[in-house]
Amino acid sequence: MKNPLKFIQDVKQEAFKVTWPTGKETIQGALMVVAMAIVAAIFFFYFWIKF
Repeated sequence: MKNPLKFIQDVKQEAFKVTWPTGKETIQGALMVVAMAIVAAIFFFYFWIKF
């Protein structure tokens, strides 16, 4: 990389092009992750106790 300042400027430009999720989408995604973690924990706990 020849010019670090140019790189930083390019990164900043690209960051503005990103469609960032809304607060509602972020919460929904987080809740889905928590729900799947709970389902996985119950699944593995069941088989751990069973065998």
